[in-house]
Amino acid sequence: MEELRKLLNNIDDSYFEFVSAMEHYAQKNAARLEMLTAYIKRNPGVKSADVIKFVSDQPDFADDAAYMRVC
Repeated sequence: MEELRKLLNNIDDSYFEFVSAMEHYAQKNAARLEMLTAYIKRNPGVKSADVIKFVSDQPDFADDAAYMRVC
């Protein structure tokens, strides 16, 4: 998680809420953490909106969104 945190904070337009949300998404399971870390490493000029879109497009993203609607 520390590596992901560093990568997220080094994104040019990074901000606290963005980093926090991405960490929350990634901490759900190791596959998410690996996938998100790899995406950022493969795309060094990525912006926060790109990362948000990438995560939002993941098939399991709706699982978290559904949970949030119920709570």
